[in-house]
Amino acid sequence: MADLETVRSELLDNLFAAFNRHDGAGVMACMTDDIVFDAAAGPDSCGRRISGAADVRAAFEATWGGMPDVSWECTRHTVFGDRALSEWIFRGTAPDGRRIEVQGCDLFGFRGDRICTKSAFRKDRPPQPAATGSAAR
Repeated sequence: MADLETVRSELLDNLFAAFNRHDGAGVMACMTDDIVFDAAAGPDSCGRRISGAADVRAAFEATWGGMPDVSWECTRHTVFGDRALSEWIFRGTAPDGRRIEVQGCDLFGFRGDRICTKSAFRKDRPPQPAATGSAAR
């Protein structure tokens, strides 16, 4: 049987695969019902706090709906006890066509084999001009 840190690392792999499939059920299967998500941006010192599975799922689905090509390229997961750090590159196209590509990370808390907290941080890089012609993805 795998140790809890291995289980949690595999859970993070599954989480980011679900994010990149834009799979709300798959994402939420990795989280507790009382998940607390602190978004990277918002009016509070923590960004914007979103609590509970339904509201957290709605927030992720809004991101996928607003940027249908959004993805997170995970570069590293580090699990240490009941906490973890995931480093990634966020890419997507804003509704106005400008491109977003920034590095970021998530800090996670676990309860058992599920994520109970997620706090996102990302670089504040201005969106890049829309791709044109052969440069378009």
